[in-house]
Amino acid sequence: MPSPVSLHIVFAGDRVVMMAGSTLRKVKSRSWKKNRYFRLLEDGLTIWYKSRWAGRGHSTFSVTDLEAVREGHQSEVLLSIAEEFPAELCFTLVFHGRQGNLDLVAESPDEAQAWIQGVRMLIHKAQTMDEKERLDQWVWDWFHKADKNKDGKMNFKEVKKLLKMMNVEMNEDHALHLFTMADKSESGSLEIEQFVFFYKMLTQRDEVWKVFQDYSEDGEKLMLEELQSFLSVEQHEGEQSAQHAQELIERYEPSETAKKQGAMSLDGFQMYLCSQEGSIFKPEHQDLYQDMSQPLSHYFISSSHNTYLLEDQLRGQSSLEAYIQALKRGCRCVEVDCWDGYDGDPVVYHGHTLTSKILFKDVISTLKEYAFRASEFPVILSIENHCSVEQQTVMAQYLRQILGDMLQTTLLDGQVPQQLPSPQELKGKILLKAKKIGGLEEYVDETCTDEVSDEEEMANCDAEMKSKAKSKMSRELSDLVVYCKSVHFDGFEHAHSHAKCYEISSFSESKAKNVLQYLKLNLLHFRTYPSGLRTDSSNYNPQDMWSVGCQIVALNFQTAGLEMDLNDGLFRQNGCCGYVIKPNFMRDGNTQFSPDKPEEREGYKPLRLSIQVISGQQLPKVNQKEGSIVDPLVRVEIYGVPQDQAKDETSHINNNGFNPVWNETLDFTIHTPELALVCFVVEDHDKASRNDFIGQYTLPFMCIQPGYRHIHLLSKDGTAIPPSSLFVNISISELT
Repeated sequence: MPSPVSLHIVFAGDRVVMMAGSTLRKVKSRSWKKNRYFRLLEDGLTIWYKSRWAGRGHSTFSVTDLEAVREGHQSEVLLSIAEEFPAELCFTLVFHGRQGNLDLVAESPDEAQAWIQGVRMLIHKAQTMDEKERLDQWVWDWFHKADKNKDGKMNFKEVKKLLKMMNVEMNEDHALHLFTMADKSESGSLEIEQFVFFYKMLTQRDEVWKVFQDYSEDGEKLMLEELQSFLSVEQHEGEQSAQHAQELIERYEPSETAKKQGAMSLDGFQMYLCSQEGSIFKPEHQDLYQDMSQPLSHYFISSSHNTYLLEDQLRGQSSLEAYIQALKRGCRCVEVDCWDGYDGDPVVYHGHTLTSKILFKDVISTLKEYAFRASEFPVILSIENHCSVEQQTVMAQYLRQILGDMLQTTLLDGQVPQQLPSPQELKGKILLKAKKIGGLEEYVDETCTDEVSDEEEMANCDAEMKSKAKSKMSRELSDLVVYCKSVHFDGFEHAHSHAKCYEISSFSESKAKNVLQYLKLNLLHFRTYPSGLRTDSSNYNPQDMWSVGCQIVALNFQTAGLEMDLNDGLFRQNGCCGYVIKPNFMRDGNTQFSPDKPEEREGYKPLRLSIQVISGQQLPKVNQKEGSIVDPLVRVEIYGVPQDQAKDETSHINNNGFNPVWNETLDFTIHTPELALVCFVVEDHDKASRNDFIGQYTLPFMCIQPGYRHIHLLSKDGTAIPPSSLFVNISISELT
């Protein structure tokens, strides 16, 4: 392993290559391969590229948009051209969220390595910047955006354009006043140091200063005892506030003089409030904190429907990349629709549609590679089996050969279970969920076959189609099913008297809604999935299913929107491991709980949630037209049991997305805190048409930190949009 010095030298060399620029082949398919000129801009974070023949047209993206660099033939596209271009020339840039990959081919192995190692170092640098470094980078970015003629200076005309770019409407006289104050040399332009001063005046946070003043005796700094008092009274930290105050000064105070005094300046205070520690999400709930030794059925499990699709259900592309994206989001239950391939090799696609096909064996290889990168807890492989007996045997062989010991094929202790094993016991294991001949209790002869009706999930098909879907199932595949046997639902009376702990019934959303009121939370194990009528891959509200205890609520992960925001919000806790333990009253077989009557539950304690929406910071523009500035409002939405469903919003602020101030309070009553999700949505008010989405953040009510907090907003795709945030003051109290 190279020393830090040699690593720096290597990176410096890579950076020189990247800044000089390279002609790389951009590949979209076997037939679409075109040269593009790529280079790293002076800011060290923006990659610029264009066609040599495209005139002035070009594209850019930020290194902060990238998640990883894959080396060699590690994408479907690059695998398809493997014979034409060797692996040492190929690499893939992987973006955050649902944005497609960028597959590239260099002209030489050295050039490929310069970009691979260089971009990896830049990604690492971007991910490990502290708050001050992020702010410095942000200021630097704005300076270069404003410096249109690239002379290293910014005149007042450029400043006025900058203010529009920054989403702020400002009186020209006031803007000129700030500019003149910053222009200490009286040259009529600002260099970078003067621009930093201008930016600091522009971003001065009066609302933070007021909170600071409330606890600072001299108005200049918070002494250790004053900071401790703030943490105890406002941030509700109690006994730990003394030690925490000292830690915060060490961590966030930029002034060495203040540190030596055991004090925190306004800059340090603001840096703390804007950090992850000052965010709305409890830090202790971000890591794995729940008991993982309960039976699998005691957890909500992050689950995907038609995982193989990147787009709609009729003509969309089936892709291995869809599995990778779902798994890296923490998904722990993925779906595979298997059909006979023409050459004896099973394929995966949405049957009887124009969706493209991928090989079953490639899906299983992808699962082996990516199943446990985001989480070490078990993955459920939900098989929808439409294959002949012969190709089912091929499937079984692939599962055994490719997954090996990762596939759980035997009972953990050799005994028929009375309850399911825990996520802890099944770490690193893949469980097959499929139809099975007989039960775990029965001995079935090796050569036996049985009639198995293949999936309830054809609810929208007529009886004739269902009869055609019946197929014989061989022992080879059946034997691989241990703890997740798919069974047809024959009514509650039959299920209550005959159900086994390892049996799972699936309902489409429409059927699930019809039977919700009959569900007995602790006796049966259910999976729900979107209606077959959702050909656009839209989603249903998962909260309705979680509220009655359904642990596998499958969603179309490829489709961004409210429903996936709720899913991401619920599973953002517990280390994003894809498992969230159900509330006690859903795990205790003696407790009766009805979502419609939460007040009848033992231990019922409703809470009051009060949210003072104070201000917003540097909200993104939704309309890129020059001169267009947002009119933001904040809406808070509560999702949970029916009595908890509520929403309220602030008024809108005209022409200010840079530092809008609302100072409005929204109040809610939460009857079942354990099941509630709180969603903060920021929109651009439009009196003539529907409001435009600006950003959102969703989290479980139980993960909220009270006090003065920042909410770091996410895009529609669920990716971070720094430094956009909301500043709020949150109070949680018992309802009296």
